Amino acid sequence: MTTCHESAKYHVTGEAIYIDDIPVSGRLLHGFVYTSPHAHAVIKSFNLDEARNVKGVHAVLSYQDIPGHNQMGPVFHDEPVLAADKVECIGQAVFLIAAENEEEAIEAKKRIRIEFELLEPILTIEQAIEKNSLLQPLRKIECGDVENALQFAPHRIQGEHRTGAQEHWYLETQICLCIPGEGNDIKAYSSTQHPSETQALIAEALGISKNEVEVECRRMGGAFGGKETEANHIANWAALLCRATKKPVKLRLFRDEDQKITGKRHPFLYRFKAGFDDEGKILGVDVEHFANGGYATDLSMAILERSMLHAENAYYIPNMRIVGKAMKTNLPSNVAFRGFGGPEGISCYEEIIDQVARYLNKEAVEIRKINFYGLDENNITPYGETVEKNRLHIIYEQLMQSSEYHKRRTEVNEFNNKNEFFKRGLALVPVKFGISFTTSFLNQAGALVHVYTDGTILVSHGGTEMGQGLYTKMQRVAALEMGVSTDKVKINATNTARVANTSATAASSGSDLNGMAIKDAIDKIKTRLIPFASEELSKGKSLPTENSGIIIENNIVYDKSDTDRKINFKDLVSAAYLKQINLSANGFYRTPDIHFDRAAGKGRPFHYYSFGMAVSEVLLDVLTGNAKVMRTDILHDAGESILPNIDIGQVEGAFIQGLGWVTTEDIKWDSSGNVLNHSPDTYKIPGIQDIPADFRVNLLKLACPAGRDFPNPDTIRRSKAVGEPPFVLSLSVWFAIKDAISSIAGHKIEPDLHIPATNENILLSIEELKRKVSGNESVKEKS
Repeated sequence: MTTCHESAKYHVTGEAIYIDDIPVSGRLLHGFVYTSPHAHAVIKSFNLDEARNVKGVHAVLSYQDIPGHNQMGPVFHDEPVLAADKVECIGQAVFLIAAENEEEAIEAKKRIRIEFELLEPILTIEQAIEKNSLLQPLRKIECGDVENALQFAPHRIQGEHRTGAQEHWYLETQICLCIPGEGNDIKAYSSTQHPSETQALIAEALGISKNEVEVECRRMGGAFGGKETEANHIANWAALLCRATKKPVKLRLFRDEDQKITGKRHPFLYRFKAGFDDEGKILGVDVEHFANGGYATDLSMAILERSMLHAENAYYIPNMRIVGKAMKTNLPSNVAFRGFGGPEGISCYEEIIDQVARYLNKEAVEIRKINFYGLDENNITPYGETVEKNRLHIIYEQLMQSSEYHKRRTEVNEFNNKNEFFKRGLALVPVKFGISFTTSFLNQAGALVHVYTDGTILVSHGGTEMGQGLYTKMQRVAALEMGVSTDKVKINATNTARVANTSATAASSGSDLNGMAIKDAIDKIKTRLIPFASEELSKGKSLPTENSGIIIENNIVYDKSDTDRKINFKDLVSAAYLKQINLSANGFYRTPDIHFDRAAGKGRPFHYYSFGMAVSEVLLDVLTGNAKVMRTDILHDAGESILPNIDIGQVEGAFIQGLGWVTTEDIKWDSSGNVLNHSPDTYKIPGIQDIPADFRVNLLKLACPAGRDFPNPDTIRRSKAVGEPPFVLSLSVWFAIKDAISSIAGHKIEPDLHIPATNENILLSIEELKRKVSGNESVKEKS
């Protein structure tokens, strides 16, 4: 079994080819983008003559030079390729420059003459709410009688919860290389999660057809959602310059520039009311979700929708109203990021659970447990989908035992009673994460499989490799489905000329969709091969195909009723070729039985749910605000894992990236809309010292001697998606920090803490808590 990444050797030796490594002729030009210095302004006039006369400059383009549509909004057409009459954020593209080197491009930028008339910007969610600045109409999901539940609940709380932005910080910044062909043909090597959408938007901007645009992506140096739509921007700009100059053009953003002009994880503001009984059973919740979408819609409505669809996380709630609004502000359009709104929505409900526990003076794990979705009842979501194959209870039982939660809770309490300047915190957080694109038609995939006469196999599919191991999994899937060893299978670069009309590699669906498409293609080839194999093995006496018992396994083809009758797979396909049997096939897959009525807020948007849970313990220095993660235990449901090492790596990576979101990654803007910390020396992503000192990650197994996995029927190899759900588990660290802060006041006062819990924000929360202690403000008085 392959246990490491299929490109690991090339990564280590430096042989892995990224776009910046592709050799190009000496005709290559460098692309450069002139961006707006203002968050909101009218463009009164501009002059490009002097810039165009700079030596070595081959083109300086404005919106007037776009031959097709000046539009690159992926869903809603509200995002121009180049600004025309106004700019709506700092970093919005206004002009494009192609030059023989970067120095000449920068000189041309200096000689552009442009006059702006400044307008007042909207920069925060609160400002947008005050001005009713919406990107699109609100969304709503509702079940039960919320007003009645809140009115007659024995206890009620209300409050606000905020989550911050997050920079994707992929190692390879945004990049595209465009090479002109004959006629209108153009090939784009794009670091994109969505080659088909990149192809479509290039065609629209250039005013040509899709069959004249070829987009290829062998691998990305990270993406995390940041290259699902924003890669289209870079590709469009490079393509326009390539078309104008008739020469190859490479456009690559510098790190600081990338962080300044690209969108981030959406900041959210939540306003909630919750009613509950004496035991902590939550009876009703009314919550508003406000997302900071930036200046254009991009995927904000889908991200808002996923926040709403995960607003109850792992808990049954009979009466719930969820209202979502995507607010328009004068910041770069915020975009997809791992979790796609799910972690944000989940964090709010977990905050409600945490506050209920503190209000009732109970353990938060007790409140979580009694509110979990049931197995056979209390298992309908607010949007009407039944939670099937619920693993929450078995995960909870196993993790509580393996993490020694109750023993450690006692130890934490004893430590806190004895120490004034250091406090420990402990928290458990579950996740129930829906798997599928909530835009139903996107749940489809294609594949192309070639079997060569030497017994090797070449697979093309629509998924993209961004370091997550999708190609490795697809190599394994193809090998298992065909019955050959993985060294016989190669995964080709993702290319729109080989597999057309694909969906983005996103929503944790890459393996589910593309794996099934590959299986479909291989099944077609095997349907042709098996009758021929039966004929070959019986020396011309063909057996009925359905009863032949022909097996392909470990590169050998044999009849299970007579294992002495066998042939090498290589010899079989070579003979099949001579008999003119087609050894290639297209595969296709569409996820069955999913639908969602957005107007009604009801449906079955998810094919299945992924479950997981984490327990984290922190040590907090109350004088500096520094929080060290001492131990994290994770138990995650990956179904029957295709490659456990890859899946565990994804769980660990998602958790650590989430750890950055909830602790150290705090993006700051000034009052003019400039991002202030746009480089690695001012923006703190997690480092090796931030990893839990004791980090225990396991995949869910059945509690039996065989220790086999929990299968997930109707998916590829009975596996489950694993890319995004574990990100949510990092919230266990945030709640452990909050638990440590809360212990300062004996867990009698609700701490004022939001995401991220930076050292600064922790100290401010502690100071506010001490102020409340001196004012004798209790949790119940606050609520």
